[in-house]
Amino acid sequence: MVTVVSGENKRKHLEFIQAVINRMAGNLFYLKGWAITLIAGLFALAAKDSNPKFFALAFGVAVVLWLVDGYFLRQERLFRSLYDHARELEEHKVDFSLHTDPFKDVPRNKWYRCVFSLTLLLFYLPLVLLMILVIKFLGS
Repeated sequence: MVTVVSGENKRKHLEFIQAVINRMAGNLFYLKGWAITLIAGLFALAAKDSNPKFFALAFGVAVVLWLVDGYFLRQERLFRSLYDHARELEEHKVDFSLHTDPFKDVPRNKWYRCVFSLTLLLFYLPLVLLMILVIKFLGS
């Protein structure tokens, strides 16, 4: 039995997918804020106590948040792929699924491609390089 889906239902399904995309984009924004806050705090502690362990901890925090940011970017891209797929479906073929598994093998959606995407590289790479310079400068 084939159920005919109204245009309103398809629109609502696309809105659900878009809401998930917006949440993932929000997570990316919040992670960048946390990265700056935590790293600045750890650098302040390192400067106050002259303890290089805080610099190493700040470096670790930056790398971990970079990887987590890559995870959320991947999730966002998976849902963007799902959105594009659902947008192009005929009304009667919409299944209201939020499963992104069929899009995991798309090269753009691979986790490592997301971690090294231009958007994340432009934020985290200068941050990590600046941290390395500060550690090197203060270490000498």
